[in-house]
Amino acid sequence: MWRNRELLKDHKYTDAIQAVIEETDKGRLRVAEPSGNDWKLNEWVKQAILMYFGIRQMNTWTVGPMEFYDKMALKKDYAALNVRAVPHAIARYGAYLGKKVVLMPSYVNIGAYVDEETMVDTWATVGSCAQIGKGVHLSGGVGIGGVLEPLQAAPVIIEDGCFIGSRCIVVEGVRIEKEAVLGANVVLTQSTKIIDVSGSSPVEYKGRVPARSVVIPGSYTKKFPAGEYQVGCALIIGQRKASTDLKTSLNDALREFAVAG
Repeated sequence: MWRNRELLKDHKYTDAIQAVIEETDKGRLRVAEPSGNDWKLNEWVKQAILMYFGIRQMNTWTVGPMEFYDKMALKKDYAALNVRAVPHAIARYGAYLGKKVVLMPSYVNIGAYVDEETMVDTWATVGSCAQIGKGVHLSGGVGIGGVLEPLQAAPVIIEDGCFIGSRCIVVEGVRIEKEAVLGANVVLTQSTKIIDVSGSSPVEYKGRVPARSVVIPGSYTKKFPAGEYQVGCALIIGQRKASTDLKTSLNDALREFAVAG
């Protein structure tokens, strides 16, 4: 179907696409999934989601005085899912929400996977196909990038137990490993330098924040034809203590390093 879109005129094929979206909605299929210490990308699932947009028709919905005009249905039956959804929380059908997820006024796009007991705080956005682990806190105004618009290869991955501080932006398939803490306003793309400055000499990463790291915004000097200017980066300033209880270590880590959340 991906190679020959003429097949989308046949119900046999469009039914297959809709079956894939139903499986992603229930969390039985994922765009990416853990594989040992790494992640496996299921490119065909992403392709099915993209083709799903093509076979959907525009519809008008009215909710009280509000009107919407879109192709995509929204998730329903939050009580049965054991998900708390505060007005105006929006999640599209085809996004998976685990048990005890809390959605403050926020947005979760199709293909996203949000695992159990994660908090999606006010005005946070979870982009298409993003993978969010268990017990994650996405603070107010966090922007987790998607892969569909514009089309990108790998989704953003936020692993279990991470704390993503207010107004952070994580895009372009960046992976935040387990229990890492990002302080407020950290911006991470595939080209962002992530520099561990906690030791005697700097260690640089790109596209990945190591597990249990405590990260803050930073900058470094870069030469351009017009002169030297400061360019944004992220600084790893320490590690969360293994001895600290997970439920309190998020805030404790921020206090210990005097980092804003």
